[in-house]
Amino acid sequence: MDDAAQGQGLDEDLARLADAYGVATEYHDWQGRHVVVPRDTVLAVLAALEVDAATPEALQGALRDVELGPWRAAVPTCTVVREGRESQVLVHVPDGWDAQFVVDLEAGGRRPLAQAPHEAAPRDVDGRRVGESAFVLPEDLPLGWHTLRLTSTPPEGAAGEPVQGEGTLVVSPQRLQLPAAMAERRQWGFMTMLFQVRSEASWAFGDLADLTEVATWSAREHGAGFVLLNPLHATDPVPPLEASPYLPASRRFVNPLYLRVEDVRETAYLSAADRAVVEWHAEELRELNRDDVLIDRDLVWEAKSAALERVFRVPRSPAREASFLAFREREGQGLVDWATWCALREFYGEPSPRWPEHAGRPDSEAVEQLREELAERVELHCWLQWLMDEQLAAVQRAALEAGMGIGIVHDLAVGVHPDGADAWALQDSMARGVSVGAPPDAFNQQGQDWSQPPWRPDALAASAYAPLRDMLRAVLRHGGGIRIDHIIGLFRLWWIPAGAGPGQGTYVRFDHEAMIGVLALEAHRAGAVVIGEDLGNVEPWVREYLAERGILGTSILWFEKDYSDNTPLRPQRWRELCLATVTTHDLPPTAGYLAGEHIDVRERLGLLTRPAAEERAADEADRAAYLALLRELGLLPDDPLERHTVEALHRLLTWTPSIMLGVALPDAVGDRRAINQPGTHLEYPNWRLPMADGVGQPVLVEDLVRSPRAASLARVLDEGV
Repeated sequence: MDDAAQGQGLDEDLARLADAYGVATEYHDWQGRHVVVPRDTVLAVLAALEVDAATPEALQGALRDVELGPWRAAVPTCTVVREGRESQVLVHVPDGWDAQFVVDLEAGGRRPLAQAPHEAAPRDVDGRRVGESAFVLPEDLPLGWHTLRLTSTPPEGAAGEPVQGEGTLVVSPQRLQLPAAMAERRQWGFMTMLFQVRSEASWAFGDLADLTEVATWSAREHGAGFVLLNPLHATDPVPPLEASPYLPASRRFVNPLYLRVEDVRETAYLSAADRAVVEWHAEELRELNRDDVLIDRDLVWEAKSAALERVFRVPRSPAREASFLAFREREGQGLVDWATWCALREFYGEPSPRWPEHAGRPDSEAVEQLREELAERVELHCWLQWLMDEQLAAVQRAALEAGMGIGIVHDLAVGVHPDGADAWALQDSMARGVSVGAPPDAFNQQGQDWSQPPWRPDALAASAYAPLRDMLRAVLRHGGGIRIDHIIGLFRLWWIPAGAGPGQGTYVRFDHEAMIGVLALEAHRAGAVVIGEDLGNVEPWVREYLAERGILGTSILWFEKDYSDNTPLRPQRWRELCLATVTTHDLPPTAGYLAGEHIDVRERLGLLTRPAAEERAADEADRAAYLALLRELGLLPDDPLERHTVEALHRLLTWTPSIMLGVALPDAVGDRRAINQPGTHLEYPNWRLPMADGVGQPVLVEDLVRSPRAASLARVLDEGV
C-alpha cells in the first residue's frame, strides 16, 4: 500500500474488505491522475451494502463473513456461464458426506453432473465441519435458465438427514448474433424523443400513433431500418410528473402518457356523453400542438387519465377480457406490485419513503389489505399497462411490415427515481444512503449526481438476477433492439454517499460476466440487437469485451478523436460494431452545435469551469477541425448553407464501417435547441421542448413527412448504407 493510501487511513484489512465487496479504494480520473478514496467514503459505501466496518471488531467480523460466505451455502445462488465452455461449480456439504448434483433443464429433462478432482481442506463453519467439492458443467448445456439441484447424504451407518441445495444456472450465448437484416445491409434510422414528436391528432404530447407514422414513413419512403426512442419507462401517476425519461418510477413498466386514447378499442363503445367529454379533452390539447410552448406533462396527464378512466368503465368483450387476464398472468406479481404502488401513491399523496410505516413493503399484510381496498385502482393501472403492451406491439408490427429490418429500438435508463415504484417494490435489491452519478470529466467537470439508488451487486446475485431479467424481458418484448444507457453501469457504477458532492464518491464493481450474460441471453431470445452507450471514462478492455460478446458500442462524431494528435478520427478508423451518430441528446442538435449554442447555454447557466472566451475558442477550433476534414474529403461545398454542413457531417458517417447509423430527428428539421442540459434541473427546460425548426416554430409529423430538408437528409443516409 502506498503512502497516499496510508495517509487516508485505508488500512490493509479495510482495503481487503472493500475489494471483496467491489468497492474501489483507488482509481484514475479522466485526466489519468491517481486518486485514493477517503476512508469515510469507503465506510459509507460499505454501510450502503449493509456491511459495518466502523470499528476494528466490526471490520474483523465482516471479513470473517466474507471468508465463510461461500461455505455457508450448499450451492451458489446463481451461476452464469457461457455456452460451449466447460466450467466448474463448487458445492459445500458436511465433511465426508456423499453428493449427487444434477441440472434440471428449463425445457425439460435432467442432466447428472460429474464430480471433478478438487483438493480443498474442510473447514469449521458455524460449528459444523464442511467440505468442498467441484462438479463439471459440460460445454454442451443448452442456452437458458436452468436449476442446479444438490442432494447430500451421510455415509452408510452415520446419522443425519440429507442436505438439499438448489441454485440457478444461466447458460448465456458466447456471442450475441446480429439480426439477419444487419447481415444483409447496414441499418440507419432516426433517433427521437417521442414526446417531442407531435401530430395534428396528438394530445400535445407525442404518442405511439405518432411513432407509427414516423417509423412507417421513414421505412417506406427512405429505407430506414429502425427508430431509436427515449426510454418509455413509467413515471409517477400523480402530478407533478417527472420530466426526465431517464429518472423513471419503474424501468420494467411503461408510461401511459404515450397511449393514443382513440386507438383503445373500447373507446368506440363510449356513450355519447362520455365520447363528448373525451373529444373535449382532445380538442383542448390539440390546440397546443401548433403553439411554441413547453410540453406540459401534468396538463396532458390530467386530460388523458380522465379520458382513459371513462374508457376503463366500458365493459370488455369476452375475448378482450381473456386477453387482459392473460397479460396479468404473464406479468405476475411484478405487475401487481407496480399497480399497487400507483394506487397507494394516489391514496397517500406522498412519495413512498414518507408513507406510513405499514405501507413500506409490498409484501406486508397491511399492503395486501390496502390492495384489496383499492382493488379497482389496482386493476386500472394493470389495464393501462395492458393497453401500452397492445399499442407497443402494434407499432413494432407496423414498422416491420413497412420494411424495417430492426424496427423499434428501446432505451434503458441507468436507474430509477429514489421515491419510485421500483425503489419500493425492489427495495431489497437496492442500496440506500447512496446515489448513482458520474465523476468529473471533460464535459461535466463538476461531476454528476443522478439521484438514483443503485442495484446492490450482492443482492442481485442472491436473487439470481431476476429483477434484471424481468426488466430486460419487458423492454425487449416489442422491439428489435435495446440501447443500454451508460452500459459501464453493468461493470461498475459511481456511488455517491448521501450529503457528499458528485466528485466525492467511488466506483463499485458488479459481476459483469453475469450481468452481460443475462443481457445477452434475453436479447438472443428476443432476436434483438444491443447497443451499449460506452462514452466517457471507459477502460479500453470494456469496449473489447463488449465487442467480443456481440454488443455494439456508441460513437459520437464530435467525440471521435485520434488522441495521438487530438485531431478528428478518419472515418475508415471508426469501429464497425457500433451505432455511429453525429450528436446525442446531451448536446444540441447539429445546427445548434455548429453555432456553439452548447457553450452559450453553459456560460449562461454558470456551468463552465474555465473562462468562457477560452472555452469558446477551444470549441471553435475543435469544430473547425471537423469541417476541415469534410473539405479535405470533398464532402463540403464552398460557402455551404447550414443544411449542407449538417448533411456533410452525416455523409461522413456513411464513410465509416459502422454497421448502424443514427440520425437525430431534430437534425432533419433544423432544430437548434438541446433537449437536455446535463448539470441542470429547473435552470433549463430539460425534456420539455417540442420539436421545432431553426426559428423555434413547432414541427408536427405532418410537416416532417413533407419536409424537403428531412427528405434530403434521409436520402444521404439511404444512399450511403
